[in-house]
Amino acid sequence: MSADDQKRAAGEAAAALVEGGMTVGLGTGSTAAWFVKALAARKLDIVAVSTSVATAELAASLGIRLKELGEARSIDLTVDGADEIGPALSLIKGGGAALLREKLVWEASRRCVVIADAAKRVPMLGKFPLPIEVVAFGHETTVLRICDALTECDLGVAPRLRMKDGQPVRTDGGNVIYDASCGRIEEPALLAAALKSVTGVVDHGLFLDLADLALVGTDGGVVSVEP
Repeated sequence: MSADDQKRAAGEAAAALVEGGMTVGLGTGSTAAWFVKALAARKLDIVAVSTSVATAELAASLGIRLKELGEARSIDLTVDGADEIGPALSLIKGGGAALLREKLVWEASRRCVVIADAAKRVPMLGKFPLPIEVVAFGHETTVLRICDALTECDLGVAPRLRMKDGQPVRTDGGNVIYDASCGRIEEPALLAAALKSVTGVVDHGLFLDLADLALVGTDGGVVSVEP
């Protein structure tokens, strides 16, 4: 199976977990898009909360009813992709520049399921560059403090401002993204706390103790992984 086939299988397996009457969180990215399509095909009476404008547009085009997070307040199940899945379902997310909204939706959810292709499972987080969402105002000085935080965690790397078409990538909230190529994150909780303490950092792509289940597409079918 190709990676895309694995993503589709994982998305379809996650859609089977949804029941009528639920409020469902919709993730962002190519894998989450397969889930949204599979969910729409089931034609259930549900309400969804999207983690990005792009996902909201896809869901609306497929006939899924949407609410804002503030309207929904509580979410029964959120399904989203990940850039890396490490031990105990620790995750790196944010490759699609929606990490803040994703984390807000995840933390408002009773249950969170991560879906991915087999290549996303890793023995240790860090090969995928860690996204860090930063307030645009003064971000050139904020990144200096981020460097200090990384150094305190024995990660001497210089984060790079994410660019597209010659301009900084902007999130749906108007923030910018820095990517830190850590290589190996041996103490994710320590790094998460250090980054959150930096004024100007809105949030980071470490999702720790949030996923309840992973559905991973493999050549042999979809594998369920618990923390």
